[in-house]
Amino acid sequence: MKYRFLFYLLLLAISASAQKNKMPYQNTSLSIEERVEDLLPRMSLEEKVAQMRIFHANIGVKSDEKGKLVLSEKVTEKLKLGIAGIKNPGEHISPLAAAKLNNDLQKYIIKSNRWGIPALFITESYNGVDAEGCTKFGRPITSAASFNPELVNRIWDVVGKEARLRGMHMCHSPEADIVRDPRFGRMSEAFGEDTYLTTQMVVNAIKGVQGNYEGLGNGTHIGAVAKHFAGYGQVLGGSNFAAVEISPRTLIDEIYPPFEAAVKEARTLGIMASHGDLNGVASHGNPELLTGVLRDQWGFDGYVVSDSNDIARLYYFMKVAESPEAAALMGLVAGIDIDLYAEDSYAYLPEMVKKDPSIEKMIDRSVKRVLRTKMILGLFDNPYVDIKKVEKEVRSEASLALAQEADLESIILLKNEGDILPLKKEKQKIALLGPLLDKGTKTAFEEVAGNTITFTAEQGFELTDGNTSVPKMRSTTPDELDKLLDIAKQSDVVILFLGGDEFTSKEAYFNIALGDRATIDPVGAQDELVKRVKAIGKPVIVVLKHRRTLSVNTISEKADAILDGWDLSEFGDSSMAKIIFGEVSPSGKSPVTVPRSIGQLPFHYSMKEINNKKGYLFLEDGPLYPFGFGLSYGKFAYSNLSLSSETMTSTSEITVNVQVTNIGKMKAKEVVQLYLKDEIGSVTRPDKELNGFEKIELNPDESKTVTFTIVPKMLEFTGLKMEKILEPGDYSVMVGTSSKENLTAKFRLEK
Repeated sequence: MKYRFLFYLLLLAISASAQKNKMPYQNTSLSIEERVEDLLPRMSLEEKVAQMRIFHANIGVKSDEKGKLVLSEKVTEKLKLGIAGIKNPGEHISPLAAAKLNNDLQKYIIKSNRWGIPALFITESYNGVDAEGCTKFGRPITSAASFNPELVNRIWDVVGKEARLRGMHMCHSPEADIVRDPRFGRMSEAFGEDTYLTTQMVVNAIKGVQGNYEGLGNGTHIGAVAKHFAGYGQVLGGSNFAAVEISPRTLIDEIYPPFEAAVKEARTLGIMASHGDLNGVASHGNPELLTGVLRDQWGFDGYVVSDSNDIARLYYFMKVAESPEAAALMGLVAGIDIDLYAEDSYAYLPEMVKKDPSIEKMIDRSVKRVLRTKMILGLFDNPYVDIKKVEKEVRSEASLALAQEADLESIILLKNEGDILPLKKEKQKIALLGPLLDKGTKTAFEEVAGNTITFTAEQGFELTDGNTSVPKMRSTTPDELDKLLDIAKQSDVVILFLGGDEFTSKEAYFNIALGDRATIDPVGAQDELVKRVKAIGKPVIVVLKHRRTLSVNTISEKADAILDGWDLSEFGDSSMAKIIFGEVSPSGKSPVTVPRSIGQLPFHYSMKEINNKKGYLFLEDGPLYPFGFGLSYGKFAYSNLSLSSETMTSTSEITVNVQVTNIGKMKAKEVVQLYLKDEIGSVTRPDKELNGFEKIELNPDESKTVTFTIVPKMLEFTGLKMEKILEPGDYSVMVGTSSKENLTAKFRLEK
């Protein structure tokens, strides 16, 4: 025992000696602020600016056949002074190979700059970690359909862990944008049309990916970069890079809240600015937005990164700067700390400082934020990946099971005429047909349904030519349709896989790429296929796969049942089969309003009540499917809605109770939704707003009382003087199964 104690004292002495020999910024006993304040003045101007730039690994970071790190001359030149970060190193190799590559890359970077400053390695997350060999989850808008924030938290917890295990540190995700225009090709990257739903999902995504913040320094999770601040997704005409025009009141009440919660509640490490302008002011050159709102009002202390090349675009695209140097200064003054990719932007800063030394103070401000982030992530003290953990923990059984669990909670049952679903696992012939049929669909259905059912699978035709830049629509031949019809005639049930694919809805990159659409009708001959198969007289079930809202009028009319999966995980077909054959009841709810026509846009459930006064000639009023809608194999009855009080003040709360009973024959989950409506306001108010939801599970004949609490903050809005107010008056409380179907009660807010 004596020797063990002496050995412990010796270790402490060695550790203290090692710390004494280190520079203060390397001393872990000091605070992060103290360490940053020590390191910054040691750095040259050029070294500081290097900490304000990110380049993409595709310019020359890779490994050879033996797994040895290979860097291009361009990369080695960039790394001499250090770097803020590198985007997507090792994205196309296995997690283990990526971890080894990134360890070697980090070691090279640390040794190559005077102060041993590590780099941030950055990924994104649209279906899990956007890299080879990671668990593939459904897209964000798919998980939003689950109306289950806790589930989203667990998904992004896996994203954070799997990314860190392959050597990543930051994630240019999640999107806190509100998406209300299905013409926009990036719709599925966000969490839907509603402010409250998006806020809940974004907060849980960030907390998950950052490991409740504690996982950052522990080396188990990565930092989030919430994007795109602000108003992106509201581009005119749904066209990427187009102008953004949002009323100041809408901006404050509907667009800002998910970002504000990302900062204040979830503690996001980063924010990415929006590609676009905001009512004429370019977001990348907007100090009122990036400093005034983000930092002065909300207290954000992380870093702000540009979107791809967007500081430079202030000059050559937005045309609000006189020169590339003026664009760089505009971005710096506005509050952009890191320049993503550009060679003609912050690269000019050292020369600019020679002409105007005052610029260096703003550079110091940004560099502090970057260094602070690296220290929060523990990169100065533990910059490398534990290789032994990678293969054990990436794509674990638990992570793969979670991907399917998320699918099963996100699939939306839009129609079920005559309760045709679920199908029985009895002897019958089922045809799996259509352009969205995958190679593994038939196998997935066979594994779920067993040997009693005979499946025939045929894609028939594809929607586009598959060009990743500017895809062209394919023409469908009569022979292709006839072949599908012949198969349908020989079947007892037809399941059509329809919607859109990765080419019909995608990001329209700055150059040589299109991804937005001028129509939201299903592409190609899909409606024709539905009509002709239905005419045969066989039961028709439609499985929708898509990345944008589609006006599925013909499908809605002709199909006997419709299951909407948006873009599911790698287990999507298996999950869909489990729903179709009744292993699980569908419980997803639509995170968007589904319009009948593109002519109804803009069209979301929370629009001002006056927008609903008139419909259109020759078009049925209302949406095809409202926000929050989704059927079940259970059947839910709502009753006994009650409020704890008929009056409320600025310092009191109201408790809302409702009884929900499953009067169906199957165990099922239901999303109970709370909406509030301000009956009379000093400014025109939304028709209703989602302010709460709870997902419950009930056995047949089981009842549960669901409780919500209405607090004064829910009733705040931006008034006539552009200040947040709490206005006395009458309010309606609506609780139900969707934004259209609910029970109603009233209360009055008093002074």
